[in-house]
Amino acid sequence: MKKQLTTIIFALLFAPAFAQTHLLPKFIRRMYFEKDTTKRPSFVLLPVLSSAPETGLEVGGSGLYSFYTDTTSTYTRISNIFAYATITTKGQSRLNLSSSYWTPGNRYHFTGAINYINFPFDFYGIGNNTQKADADRLGQKRLRITFTAEKKLTNHIYAGLVGGGYYYRFTDKDAGGIYSTDPTIEGKGGGNILYVGPTLIFDNRNNNTYTTKGTLFTSYFNYMNGIGANSGYHGGLLNLELAQFFSLGKKLVLGFNVQSQNLTGRSSPFYLLPSMGSDEMMRGYYNGRFRDRNYLAGQTELRYRFTERFGIVGFAGTGEVFHQDFDINQLKPNYGGGLRYFFDVQKGLSVRVDYGVGEKRPGESRQSGLYVGLGEAF
Repeated sequence: MKKQLTTIIFALLFAPAFAQTHLLPKFIRRMYFEKDTTKRPSFVLLPVLSSAPETGLEVGGSGLYSFYTDTTSTYTRISNIFAYATITTKGQSRLNLSSSYWTPGNRYHFTGAINYINFPFDFYGIGNNTQKADADRLGQKRLRITFTAEKKLTNHIYAGLVGGGYYYRFTDKDAGGIYSTDPTIEGKGGGNILYVGPTLIFDNRNNNTYTTKGTLFTSYFNYMNGIGANSGYHGGLLNLELAQFFSLGKKLVLGFNVQSQNLTGRSSPFYLLPSMGSDEMMRGYYNGRFRDRNYLAGQTELRYRFTERFGIVGFAGTGEVFHQDFDINQLKPNYGGGLRYFFDVQKGLSVRVDYGVGEKRPGESRQSGLYVGLGEAF
């Protein structure tokens, strides 16, 4: 990953000079370096290359196709189709296809996603204070399908429905670890889940790709029901998220982001528990290292776009997972910074490179993570 990061940074810093002399192929210049004010569709590719002992070499890439459904309007938001695919030399794979579609005038907003993973991960147990020494390698096969449809009720309020389904299967790669010996862990065999529920949105952002001012409040409740003999779960997941942006100057933006997730129902299948750590919130923590029935986290990010092509950010936040009672003394810190390269200046689309740092638990090295992706964290 470090080699990949170095290559990306080198390319972003020096390739514009080569682009001016037409030494790069035309499709590369168009994807990363040419400015366009005609609102035509744009497409960008980002390669993926990494390695780990449990996977061998992983290769693949991601692509983002962005477009307007109405090129004559200055109000209609940007729609996109995102695809991600990798495969490893040991036969694992990750596939993702998702889309966000805004109709002309933003009267309707549709999203859809299909995500498949056949990939190992480390399971540490349940709770806000799991130990690195308890890491248990699990094999995972997971399929997620989700779809939302929202209608604009007023200028800034949307309401609609969300629905989809999950398929989970797990295999214990290290027999005798916490996964097999802890009797409190529920849903070890995986399960099949269908869900449906309402969604309510308030959105007055000035831009949905690079926001400089405005508010986005997202809420939904997934009523989930297990199907099949191996899944008896009945309950739901409530998600509330608020993002607020302030323009502090022509090049400076301050953003705040808070998210709460709460699992309902009597049982607690471990694979449905809200978990801490991603490339969007609590950057620096391994996703799933800490998981429980409730999750609360917040972050602030200062964004400085010193040219139309380049920007830097600094971020800091805190969060925790908990079973029933929130404890302010259990909050975990995170902080870090990153680099942005805006490959589509007009649409505000960027390649994002972030490095996040988390807590240092007794007897462990400080937690941290490196993230390379497309678009802002929030």
